[in-house]
Amino acid sequence: MDFEDEFIESTSVKKPDTPAQYVKLVDSELVKRDLDTFPDFLKEEALDKYKLISFIEQKNSGGWTQKKLDPILDKLFEGNAEKRPNWRTVVRWRKSYVDSNGDLASLVVKRHKMGNRKKRVEGDELFFERALSRFLDAKRPKVTTAYQYYKDALTIENETIVDGKIPIISYTAFNQRIKSLPPYPIAVARHGKFKADQWFAYCSSHIPPTRILERVEIDHTPLDLILLDDELLLPLGRPYLTLLVDVFSNCVLGFHLSYKAPSYVSAAKAIVHAIKPKTLSNVGIELQNDWPCYGKFETLVVDNGAEFWSKSLDHACKEAGINIQYNPVRKPWLKPFVERFFGMINQYFLTELPGKTFSNILEKEDYKPEKDAIMRFSVFVEEFHRWIVDIYHQDSDSRDTRIPIKQWQHGFDIYPPLNMTVEDEERFNVLMGITDERTLTRNGFKFEELMYDSTALADYRKRYPQTKDTIKKLIKIDPDNLSSIHVYLEELGGYLKVPCTDTTGYTQGLSLHEHKVTKKINREIIRESKDNLDLAKARMAIHARVQQEQELFNESKTKAKISAVKKKAQLADISNTGQGTISLEKSDPLSVITNKPEPTISDILDNWDDDIEGFE
Repeated sequence: MDFEDEFIESTSVKKPDTPAQYVKLVDSELVKRDLDTFPDFLKEEALDKYKLISFIEQKNSGGWTQKKLDPILDKLFEGNAEKRPNWRTVVRWRKSYVDSNGDLASLVVKRHKMGNRKKRVEGDELFFERALSRFLDAKRPKVTTAYQYYKDALTIENETIVDGKIPIISYTAFNQRIKSLPPYPIAVARHGKFKADQWFAYCSSHIPPTRILERVEIDHTPLDLILLDDELLLPLGRPYLTLLVDVFSNCVLGFHLSYKAPSYVSAAKAIVHAIKPKTLSNVGIELQNDWPCYGKFETLVVDNGAEFWSKSLDHACKEAGINIQYNPVRKPWLKPFVERFFGMINQYFLTELPGKTFSNILEKEDYKPEKDAIMRFSVFVEEFHRWIVDIYHQDSDSRDTRIPIKQWQHGFDIYPPLNMTVEDEERFNVLMGITDERTLTRNGFKFEELMYDSTALADYRKRYPQTKDTIKKLIKIDPDNLSSIHVYLEELGGYLKVPCTDTTGYTQGLSLHEHKVTKKINREIIRESKDNLDLAKARMAIHARVQQEQELFNESKTKAKISAVKKKAQLADISNTGQGTISLEKSDPLSVITNKPEPTISDILDNWDDDIEGFE
């Protein structure tokens, strides 16, 4: 058997073909135009030529010569000689038709190529380019402004020309020149690349998901509505809504409504609400339907907000098995479902509510929503639940292609989401908390001026020695409840719940935001209560006394060691309730009869620390 060398001919890897949607115009293959692309009168003329050629083809038994064609044409156009074509014209028509392999478009009169192909005015190119550069500016001047500059520049130039003045085109011709330019470079120069790409770039469609919770979109928006405080009935302004939408069914999975700016807290609360089963018994109103949309989703689509780039969200989603997909900057159309839902809220739910505002200030006119606002915050939350559960989920879309809740139930029957146990829900709540790092001390942990400790944590301190590296612990904080924190203990491999040591009940149901505001107000009260003048006088008096003591110390002849002086001060009991000097009163020496050598004062002081250790 002959040996066949498989490496004789090197086989190169074939480059895969570019998908059709990404092929550029210069690389595209165009299909030749057909008869339908021409106006009707040109189309009818071409069909008449085709009928004439076909008729002659049937009647003519020889070649296409004058001798053969003239009799046929004379008979065919008898009594209508003005429409009779010349035999050479008919031959030319037939040749075009045959050369094009029977394309009827070849019989169309080439009127689309008629007209003046040369510029009527020459010599003004430089001045037009200068005017065009002023038009292509981010300030977006009008065409009339550019034309005025063009006209003025040429007028001044023609003043120095005796013969052969440069003609000035009309405003219509100038405007037509600008309109004939490629629109994309003009949009980039006048509106910026981002807007130009929005208007002219290729917009691809999304790969549709095949099951519920495969793709979920999240975003924030300020609602166009002013609400009132529940008790004070004062206008609070526009709240922020954080919302999650399932792309497969278009159902709302969860939301969070707050007056705090979008942050990790609002995103985490909305995600927890979306994943956990919904209990509508605490809503406060009776609803006609349930809200069965919940479960851990596969991919969470977010934008580039700072709250979505937090390590806490990234770690929590990884722990829960959720993949985060970040959209490019300033491209909201890549998550269209949640963006479209925000538009539906403003258009169908908020339209008739008193206190509605307008996203565009020009639409507001004389309407003042803060005066017409009558809906309390809690009432809005209840009615928003009703609109989602009883209206949006139960109604078909604008094209009557699906009902969100029916689509969800269909997907649920085929591929139901994983159920979360009570332990899983509790663990997920801990994971979605704010992550921080605090040092473990003998008194527990300190967070935002609050102390957290417990017997279990004290037992941990007794049992497990800590080093400089391990004494810093990872903690999780629920921003809506500071009554306790969760501390990760590496030796135990889990989180320990540690309550706050506050005994007044201050932290029960206390949010992190409320606590920070309370601290800020308290600091302002303290600042207003203190007398700055008296404090300044007292501090200056202290500085003067220290300086006086320094001078007195420098004048002394003997300078004892600080450690020895400190021990003498301990022995003399210098304190605010005792004496203020280590100097002993003069007295007669006492004679002590003893066989042991008399201890010196330095020996006593050296052992003093050993004696007081038991009292510390």
